[in-house]
Amino acid sequence: MDPLKKVPVPEDVVHYRLFLVQPDSAASEQTLLKLQEDLLAEVAPLLVQYIWQQQPFNLSYRPEKGGVPAHLGGSTEFGDNVEDEWFIVYLLKHLTRTFSQLAATVHDNDGQFLLIEAAEHLPKWLDPDSSENRVFLYRGGLYILPNRGRSGEVGWPRDSAPLLKDALDMLHKHADRCLAEKRIRSAIDHRLEGYPDKIQTSLHHAHCYVPAGIAALLSRRPDLIAPAVSAFYLRDPIDLQACRTFQTFPPDTRVLTSVKFTRCLYAQLMQQSFVPDRRSGYTLPPRSNPNYKSHELGMKLAHGFEILCSKSGRVGVGEETPVSADPRWRGFLGSLQKNGYFKGELEGSFLYKKLMTSAENFFKQSVTSTCSSSARCPGEEVLQVLESTPYSLEELKKLEEHLPAEDSDDWLNITPQELEKFLQERGSLGGPRRKGTGVREEEEEEKEEEAGYSLVAVTQGMKSFINAMSSHEGAEFPQSCLSEPFSFDPDAMTSALDRLLGGKHEELDSDDFEDEDEDEDEDDGEEDVGSQKQEGAEALGSLKRYMDEMDQELQTTNVGKSFALNGKQGDDKTDASKSLEPAEEELQPLDVDLNLVTNLLESLASQAGLAGPASNLLQSLGIHLPPNADQS
Repeated sequence: MDPLKKVPVPEDVVHYRLFLVQPDSAASEQTLLKLQEDLLAEVAPLLVQYIWQQQPFNLSYRPEKGGVPAHLGGSTEFGDNVEDEWFIVYLLKHLTRTFSQLAATVHDNDGQFLLIEAAEHLPKWLDPDSSENRVFLYRGGLYILPNRGRSGEVGWPRDSAPLLKDALDMLHKHADRCLAEKRIRSAIDHRLEGYPDKIQTSLHHAHCYVPAGIAALLSRRPDLIAPAVSAFYLRDPIDLQACRTFQTFPPDTRVLTSVKFTRCLYAQLMQQSFVPDRRSGYTLPPRSNPNYKSHELGMKLAHGFEILCSKSGRVGVGEETPVSADPRWRGFLGSLQKNGYFKGELEGSFLYKKLMTSAENFFKQSVTSTCSSSARCPGEEVLQVLESTPYSLEELKKLEEHLPAEDSDDWLNITPQELEKFLQERGSLGGPRRKGTGVREEEEEEKEEEAGYSLVAVTQGMKSFINAMSSHEGAEFPQSCLSEPFSFDPDAMTSALDRLLGGKHEELDSDDFEDEDEDEDEDDGEEDVGSQKQEGAEALGSLKRYMDEMDQELQTTNVGKSFALNGKQGDDKTDASKSLEPAEEELQPLDVDLNLVTNLLESLASQAGLAGPASNLLQSLGIHLPPNADQS
């Protein structure tokens, strides 16, 4: 597709679509809406307790338009928490595995971010231009329509993008040929490693002193913590004007409660330095107080919720429409019961009511909100839930004695060694480390590390890099920089110099010789070969004279003193030869390897341990040098 015709995609937003792959299946609106209920009911147990950074996972019916078949689609703004995006990828893989008649596509403003994650293992023909309508999540795996080099082969030509209907038909008929290579699938699986258990490990529970209204609000709607943190995190002076009086959440009703964050939200709140306005009534104890962090977190949360309510623009709100009024609720509830969502609990029990409340909230976020013409702002939702949630300050005070222990936030601090290990795992050539701590594996790692420290490896790696292929899209780093020796093709060099300097003859079109006899063609061919060799030798001789004159001219400058000479030839000279004064000083060859290593080490030293061109280039080549111990 022409880049000028591509629709711009907003940043930090992931778009996903689910298609029916069977060509004979009727993708009517009723069929897809019933499928929507089944899909959301399937993932509801994973989503009811999930806290989204900005927007939740949602699906809605999309009619056929512009060659795109009717499907279920959605988009989610994930903001600063990229884990939301990858959690959606996990959900799509889970849904396509459970519902084998579905295939999913997913992309964001970077394009096919699944291919970006597996960029080290992609075939050379697959790039952003040739990947359109080729990449699918199907049967729980990653599928890529292959490149068709010859007629009759399964695949699609690289220089054209298939229509979605044709791509889905090919995926359905030749699924085994479209399955991505194991290395590509392993890279995606490694990124999704830990799900669904990762949902719980990504949460953080902390004690906070918050107004009683916020404590009651979060006990019913834990997901409202996200817009409150975002409102505080992105506050401006105008927003803080509403926090001078605190009409909605007065500070004199503060209670200690356990608040559930995601790690991203908790880090955003903790890393913000903020001093409350004296007129607000919020005061903090000394930093030496053991409850200082709880008071500070609660104060920041109160400011966030107050900002949300001030932006609602409404003093009061009407009654909330129950979900039972929506005709789709009955089918969604039936799908939940069919999938065992209520875990056999009796209707009316405490756990049953809790699960029902979570299911209603999920239905409002993922179904109702996607179809409403005007979605409510978070502040209106906070006021709505607050008015419908009765609470007692005395009862909340009593619960302070029975709060669960808060989680440790040591994960906020990372050592340089842990950072280096993380960067190696995420690096371009690092990849996931092998499990196991055997003695043999440790010895192999030590040998690899020592080999990486070798200065000979540095020079060989650079030579391999220079000898690697390159194009207008950039240079290709060799997969194994130390496996192939440096090679030089003199004939190719001669031909390149001939083209660079320009020959005296002009290339003749082959059509000029179509009507001549074969004998004349052979004679002319021999003469051409001889003349080309003669002209190539003349070009090399001319270039050599040019280089000699340049060397003589540079001898009068100090440029040559900055390079290290080859010391072997200097040692072979005798005193008698040194005493002679030739009319013209003999040029000594340079030690290319020594100059290369010297310049690289000087560049690394000037970076002072920070990222720079030398360290980035060496790491891309798989060469890791130890830190500079000589600070002088």
